[in-house]
Amino acid sequence: MNDLSQRRIREMPAHASHSKQSLRLWLRLLACTSAIEKNVRQRFKDDFETTLPRFDVLAILDWASDTLTMGELTERLMVSNGNTTGVVKRLEREGLVERFSSPDDRRTFYVRLTGKGKTSFAKMASAHESWIDDACNSLNADEIGIMLQQLAALKESIEVDQSRGGKR
Repeated sequence: MNDLSQRRIREMPAHASHSKQSLRLWLRLLACTSAIEKNVRQRFKDDFETTLPRFDVLAILDWASDTLTMGELTERLMVSNGNTTGVVKRLEREGLVERFSSPDDRRTFYVRLTGKGKTSFAKMASAHESWIDDACNSLNADEIGIMLQQLAALKESIEVDQSRGGKR
């Protein structure tokens, strides 16, 4: 977000219309997300010589606690199949994941963490949690709880809007 956009957000009066306040909220969420993501990307690069997409693949495989098809992994990552394949191939070369074809359908590939992948992910996940905690260190537990409740309400509002096709 550029300086002009940030200045406009700060200068917007509290009594601005609902649509202006909604826009202000969206821009603030975007700015926070972008700032945290930029920091996390750099820390992964500096501390682990890896990328956020590689961490995301490892995290999904760790959470799955077994094997996933490449299609399931791609769906959970919400990216294209080509992006997933490239990341998985690099992780496989490093011994962090293994891919194997289905005995029933050679077109279907499964992927899972290796022991080395589990160990590597555990170190990255611990560091990642610490980085996010550092980013939120000026907030107390009550403030975080309130934000979580408010963001849950926002998510519900978005889902309701989407179920109506985005129409009022």
